[in-house]
This record gives sequence, C-alpha cells and structure tokens, in this order.
Amino acid sequence: MFNVLTKLFGSRNDRLLKELWPMAEQINALEADMQALSDEELAGKTVEFRQRIADGATVDDLLFEAFAVVREASVRALGMRHFDVQLIGGIILHQGKIAEMKTGEGKTLTATLPVYLNALPGKGAHVITVNDYLARRDAENMGKLYGFLGLSTGVIVHGISNEERQQAYASDITYGTNNEFGFDYLRDNMAFSAEELVQRGHHYAIVDEVDSILIDEARTPLIISGPAEQATELYKQADGLIKQLNEEDYEKDEKDRAISYTEIGNDHVEELFRNAGLLINGNLYDPENVNLMHAATQALRANHLFAREKDYIVRSDEVIIIDEFTGRMMPGRRYSDGLHQALEAKEGVTVQPENQTLASITFQNYFRMYDKLAGMTGTADTEAEEFQKIYSLEVVIVPTNKDMIRNDVADVIYRDTEDKFNAIVSDIETVHKEGAPLLVGTTSIEKSEYLSELLKKKGIKHEVLNAKHHEREAEIVAQAGRKNAVTIATNMAGRGTDIMLGGNPDMLISQLPQGLSEADRKTKAKEIREACQAEHVEVVELGGLHILGTERHESRRIDNQLRGRSGRQGDPGVTRFYLSLEDDLMRIFGGEKMQSMLTKMGFEQGEAIEHPWVTKAIENSQKKVEGRNFDIRKQLLEYDDVMNQQRDVVYSQRRELLRADDVADVIDDMQADLAAHLAAEFLDGHPEAWHMDELKDALMERLTVESDPQAWLASDDVDTADDMAVKIKEALQAHMAAKEAITGAEQMRGFEKYLVLNILDHHWKEHLLAMDHLRQSVGLRGYAQKQPIQEYKRESFELFEGMLDKVREQTMVALHSVQVEQQAPIVEEPAREDPSKVNYSHGADETDEDHHTYKREHPKVGRNDPCPCGSGKKYKQCHGRRN
Repeated sequence: MFNVLTKLFGSRNDRLLKELWPMAEQINALEADMQALSDEELAGKTVEFRQRIADGATVDDLLFEAFAVVREASVRALGMRHFDVQLIGGIILHQGKIAEMKTGEGKTLTATLPVYLNALPGKGAHVITVNDYLARRDAENMGKLYGFLGLSTGVIVHGISNEERQQAYASDITYGTNNEFGFDYLRDNMAFSAEELVQRGHHYAIVDEVDSILIDEARTPLIISGPAEQATELYKQADGLIKQLNEEDYEKDEKDRAISYTEIGNDHVEELFRNAGLLINGNLYDPENVNLMHAATQALRANHLFAREKDYIVRSDEVIIIDEFTGRMMPGRRYSDGLHQALEAKEGVTVQPENQTLASITFQNYFRMYDKLAGMTGTADTEAEEFQKIYSLEVVIVPTNKDMIRNDVADVIYRDTEDKFNAIVSDIETVHKEGAPLLVGTTSIEKSEYLSELLKKKGIKHEVLNAKHHEREAEIVAQAGRKNAVTIATNMAGRGTDIMLGGNPDMLISQLPQGLSEADRKTKAKEIREACQAEHVEVVELGGLHILGTERHESRRIDNQLRGRSGRQGDPGVTRFYLSLEDDLMRIFGGEKMQSMLTKMGFEQGEAIEHPWVTKAIENSQKKVEGRNFDIRKQLLEYDDVMNQQRDVVYSQRRELLRADDVADVIDDMQADLAAHLAAEFLDGHPEAWHMDELKDALMERLTVESDPQAWLASDDVDTADDMAVKIKEALQAHMAAKEAITGAEQMRGFEKYLVLNILDHHWKEHLLAMDHLRQSVGLRGYAQKQPIQEYKRESFELFEGMLDKVREQTMVALHSVQVEQQAPIVEEPAREDPSKVNYSHGADETDEDHHTYKREHPKVGRNDPCPCGSGKKYKQCHGRRN
C-alpha cells in the first residue's frame, strides 16, 4: 500500500526537491546581474547585506541574492562555479537539514553558500570536519572565497594556543574538528577568568561527514579528566593472574561485546588473588574488595574482548585507540573506568594513572546546543530515523549532477576465509593486469596487512592505508584512481579526499619542489593537468575505479561509504563485496537459519555462491546490528540528558560568575539561605522552645561569628523565627564587613569570586564521580522490577540538590572562617591582601564528636596561575609581584 501511495503522490524527498528547484532558478536568474558587478562592488554586497540585517531583514530574506553573490565570487576567487544541485544542497543546509550528496558532488563548495549567509549576522558560523587535515585544507581553500567577500576565516586544530583559539572563534567562519569544538566547550567551563574563554556561542554549524560524527562517534562521550588516587600496580598484578584463566572460567557474548566470569571462574579468580596475597578477607564481591573486583573485570575484558591491531595499536610505549568506524588512530583519547590501564598492563607498556572525570559531554548534547544545525554526507539515509529522533534533523537526498552509472555487483560468499582471500587476490591480479585502478576495503589493520602480504607474494605493487600509515592518508587516496593503482584501505578509505580517475592534479602540483621559478611551476602544473586528463580517459575506458570489499561491515552505511568512493561525477566503476561463513557478521549475527541454508546448498572448497536470499539475509543481519547500536546510543543519551540538565545549570551559573565584576549578589543570597537554614535548625516552634545557646555555639564553631542571639530576642522587631533569620544575616554581614575593612573591598570581591568558583568546581567534580557510580549501580535494579533510568533520574536529582547545598554551605564556612591579616605596605602601591597567604584553617582542633576539623582545601597559588583576585593577570604579575 505504501509503495502504491509513493508512486501516486511521490516520496517526501521528491516533494521537497520539487519545492527547491524553483528556488534554484531564482538564484540562477540573478547570475547576470552579479556578473556585471566589479570585484569591489561584489565584495561590497557583504556590507550591504549586514546593513539590511541591522535594519531588520532576516537571513531568509537575503537567501537568493547571497547565494548568487557566493556563486559569482567562487568563479572569480576559486575558478569554480556551483552546479544547480549544489544550490539545492546549500538551501537544504541553510534550512537546518542534512544534505545527502554522493562522493565527488562537491560538498565542501556547497557548504560555502549557507556558511556565508549564516555568518552575515556576525555571530559566527562553524564548519565541523572529521580530522585536522580537512579542517586546515577547507579553511585555506574556501577562505580565499570568504576573504574575497570580506569575511574572516579561522581554523581550530590540535595543538594551537589559547590566543589562537580565541582569534579563530572570533572569525566570521571557523573550521575545526568535532573533538576540538567539544573539548573547547568543556575547557571554557573550567576556566578561571573570562579572558581565558575561547568560544563565543553556538549560532550555526554544518557538520561534514555528519553520519561519522553524530552517529558513529556518539557512543563515546568527550571527557576531560584528572588523576585519581588509584594504584597502577594493581592492574599489572591482575593482568598476570587473569592470563592464567581457562576458557571454562568465563562466558563471552560477542554480539553485545560482553564478558563475565562463570561460577567456576569466580572460584578460580579468588584462589589466584588469595595466593598472590591480594585477597585477604572475604570474597571479591565484598565492598572492601571492590578495587580488586574492578581490576579483575577490566583485565578480563582487555585480554578477551579487545584485540591488538583491530581495537588499538601499540606505539612508542602507548596504547592508542583505533576508531572502529573510520580506522583512524585517536591519540590522546583513552578508554575510561580503568579499561585503558588494563590494556596497558596486557601489552606490557607503562600503565598510566587512572583518571577521574572533571568534565564530560556527549556529541549529541554538544551539537544540540546550536541554534541551527545542519549536516552533509554521502551516506545518511539509512540512519534517517536516528537523525530525526535524536537531533530533529531531516535527511534530504540531493540528486547527482550527472547520472550514476557505477555497477554494484552482487555479493559473493565463500566457505571459509582462505577461499575468500584467494578469490580476492585472483580478481585483483586480473583487474590489475588490465590496468584499472583498485581500492580494496578491509575492516582491520590485521586483515589489511594479511592481504598486503598475499599481494607481495604475487609481486603486485600496492599501497596500504590504515592507522599505522595515516600520515600519508590524503596523498595515498588522492592517487588511488590512477592507472594500475592498487590501494588497500581500512574503513576510513580517505573520507574527505576525492579519488579522481587518472590522478588528482592539485595534489601532484602541491608536491612540486619548492625551489622552482614561477614560470617553471606554471609549466609543470600545466603538464601535470594534461597528463592526468589523458590518463582519466584511459581509466574510464578500463571501467573506472574497482572497489573490492573483503567483508561486510555491521553497518550498511559503512559499506555504502566504501562503495561511494567509485562512480564520481558520472564516472564508471565497479563494486563487489566478498564474504565467508567465518566473517564476524556472518558468524555472530547471521544466525543459525542462514548457516543452515548455506550448508544445505552445499558447496565445495573454493566454490562461491551468489544468491538473492544470501544478500537479503546479510542485509537483515546488518539491520539488526544497526537497531541494536541505535538502542545503545539512545540509552546513552537518555542518561546524559539527565546529566545535561544539571550541566546546563552549573555551566550557565559558572559562566555568569566568571563574567561578573563581582559575586556580591551571590554571596548575599548565600548569606540569606544560611541564615534561614540556621533559623530552621535551631528556632523551630514556640520561642520558648528555641535553642538559643546551640545557635550561638553553631555560629561560633562553624563560622567563627561571635554573637548574642539572646539579645536579639529582646529586640522590639523580633517576634518570629523569620525575624531572627534577619538578625542572623545581619550578624553574618557584619562579620564579613569587618574582614573587608582589613583587606579592602576590591581584594575581598576578588577572593569571593575565586573561592566560589573553586568550591563549585570541587563539588561538581565529586558529583560527576558520584553520578558515574550511580549509573553503574542502577543497572542492577532491573532485577528488582525497577526501571533503571527512572531510578537514575530520581536519585541524581537528590545528589544534585545535595551538591548545591554543599557548595553554599562550604562557601559560607570558608568565607567566615578565613583569617585575614593587615599586610605591611609595598613601596610602589597600597597594601593588598595576598590570597596565597590566607589561612584556611576552620576553627579549633577540638575532638568533640559533633565537630569536624577542616583541612586546607585550596592550594598555595603558583606564580604562573591566574591571580585569585579575578584580575585576569598571572599571579606573579599581580598580587605576587615582588617590587
């Protein structure tokens, strides 16, 4: 029925495109007018547009003219004219949707249209890419266009300074990677002065390779962490013991990547830990042995779930994670919860100290902060439901500029891995002899290097592109379309770099020697372009780029990405996937039905099967895995949404504190809250039942405030507990006023701000740790017929309320208990309190069971640290100056 209706009325995608084509025609109608303008007049349109926005126009009002201006400026600055389908893609991106555009359709140039338009209000437009190379390349290349029109361009990549980041974010248009944008947001919310902030808001963003960033990487949150008090030696000891286990000691579920000890295994592990002197009392599940159980569990996961050369590699005494979807190395990223330490112990490299979360956010919640978000990729439609449900992003498939003529051959399946690779090598040999270029996709480093060895034995020259050779990624992929080229690539397949048949002339020109004269360089460049064009014709006649997939990925989208490397701009191409019954997807997710069906068909060693049933069964397996992965990401988001509400409150409050000249209003509110709390604690009921002596002692012992509450009671204006709360607040204010008379108002305001931020950060960090523990514990409550997420929401709210109470209480205790002294004046300037010398001891060291001795929590200020007074200067240049 659905198919009948679609044929009758057209699909949603068809209807959207029908609305967009007339808009593209209106842009085309302005082309002659734009061509008639001089360079100065064309660039002057930016000033005109900004004035119209200031006068009340919206960016929607300017769309047709702005797009026409960008197209003409692109012709003049870059020598490239946007196709009509690129205008369509640009409108989709401006509308805050995802444009699915096939490989080679020019997504980078398409993005310039909405980026320019949405940068006009002056709030910043961000373009997010998947790696530093693409960020730099696109910022440099497209920056010429933006510069022509009078807009500034910045780039955010790993390793640049804070000042460079501020300058890049202050630009009209900013390019950068998803990780850098996310980490900058977290770092901004850990800053101690407004001058340290780098981001200026989240107005508009286009996410390139949107499926990779918002789907594949959404399983893992961004985390900034600091060292925790956890012994690294324990991981080494646990690893040595776990390596002694037998297969009967644990159960592994490859579908869910889960592993657990059997009953026999529990006994065996406890015996090993006892013999090693690590388990003294009880069993591993007793609360006092929680660290041992944690280390034993992570060691088991590291040894039996995570594989070297697939999940990670070891380089320079480091375990470096490999992204499972892109095949790229992820230096600087670490698995959390002790898993990375367990892997380090397994591989015999230096075990780094375990970390504690200081700040964290998921990509889902980071990118949902943007006022308007858009995305582009060649493969989004299979995940359209997730984009809609999680991000409210609609996927629109943009038609190709030229018809797609690539030949996608049916999958072929073999009995075992050996048969499959023999067939792959044989086909590579055949195609290579003919001269057509080949790109072979593998799912891991191990398999890419195994295939490489087979090709070496056959004497076939080839390039290998995986996480071990990522430095030459763009160079290798750019030339993968040359005649006789054979390139083996993991799933990354050089995303973002065009594979041009006959070779990429721009890449070859960029490799010319530096010492050439301008005339020689132009001559050489012309020769290279002519040679590439001639070779392009030859490769087209040979059938274009041949894609061979060595197995199916668990996601159809990743397979489509590999296929999409061929068939660029109407070029011919051939794609085929080779499978075996031993492949992970077939073995783990194929199910007994598929295995039985293939066995009944019966095929001999070296034989292959091509059958629509097999292809359909494989597709169903992929759909199962995609659904499962969606559920994982959705669950992660459900939990992080709870955390996100709290994060928004803390971060917005912290940002207000950071940008405020002083926090006197906040301190005043805290004084009032504390006064009300004390009144409620000691002055409940009738005045005759009030605990006046206890109130007096509490003020003295907790806050060092000398007072006479009995005298307040005798006052004419005191009849109720609320009246007494007013008197308590006045006593607190008088106490602080006396300290301020010694330090001066400016120094006291600076100290208050410094103190509030420090205490808030300390308790937020402790709260994150408590939330991690809560997340782990609620999972077990499903056995008690309780909904874990509901339990998490309820208890996390209680934890958050408790954290805010602690922040208020500790701030007041610290402010009132701090001892200040009059300092001798310095010759060149009036005497000012040195915050590093403030005494943080709280009260006397009584041993009364109801009294707590407070330890100094705020360390001595380092000379290069921000001055606690809030000036924004380094301490050595402010209060720490020695003149």
